Amino acid sequence: MLDLSAMAGYLPEFVEGFIITAQVSIISIIGSFIVGLMVALARVSTNKIFNFISLIYVDLFRNIPFIVLIFFGYYGLPEIGIYINAFWTGCLVLSIAVGAYVGETIRAGILGIDKGIVEAARSFGFSKLKLYRKIILPISLTVSVRPLGSVFINLILTTSILSTITLNELTGVSKVIASNTFRPFEVYVFLVLLYGALTFVISGLITLWHKRLNRYLEEGV
Repeated sequence: MLDLSAMAGYLPEFVEGFIITAQVSIISIIGSFIVGLMVALARVSTNKIFNFISLIYVDLFRNIPFIVLIFFGYYGLPEIGIYINAFWTGCLVLSIAVGAYVGETIRAGILGIDKGIVEAARSFGFSKLKLYRKIILPISLTVSVRPLGSVFINLILTTSILSTITLNELTGVSKVIASNTFRPFEVYVFLVLLYGALTFVISGLITLWHKRLNRYLEEGV
C-alpha cells in the first residue's frame, strides 16, 4: 500500500539532493547558454572556418548520448591523467553537450528575424557589432524564450543520469533511500512528484517571462 508519509523522515536527504541538482542545473544552464551563443554566432558567420567548426560541433554533440559523454568524462579522462570530480564532470559535460542544442535554437531565432529590420538598422549606420548587440541578439533571444526554456528543462531532467557517476543529486539520493528503506515504490513515486512539481513551476515561469517579453507583440503594437 502506498504510504508517502514514510518519506517524511528522509526530507533532509531529499533537500540535499535537490540542492545539488539545482547547483548543477544553474551552472550548466549558464555554461550551455554561453557555449550556445558562441556556436550560434559562428553558425551564422560568413567566416567559413568558424561556420564549419561550429557545424561539426553541433552534429557531433547532438548525436552522442549524454550518458556516453558523462562516462567518457568521469571514467575515460582519468586514463589520460585528467581527473574531474563527479559534480564538475556533470556541469562540464552538460554545458558542452546542451550548448549544441542552445546554439541551434538561438541560430533559428537569428535567421527568423525580418531582414527589413536589419536593413533599416544598417541604414542608420549601425556597425556589425552594434547591430548584433542592439537588434539581432535581443530580438532572437526574445522569440527563442520558449524553445530555450524547453532545452533547459530537459537539461534539468538530464541531471538525473549523474547518479550513474556517484553524484548524490535527487535521483542518486533516491537510490540510496530506496535501498535503505526497501520501499522503492514510495521513494520513486515521491521522486516523480518532485520532478513533476519542479518542471511545472519552471515551465510556468518561462511562460510568464515569454508573455512579458512579447507583451507588445501580443497587443499588436
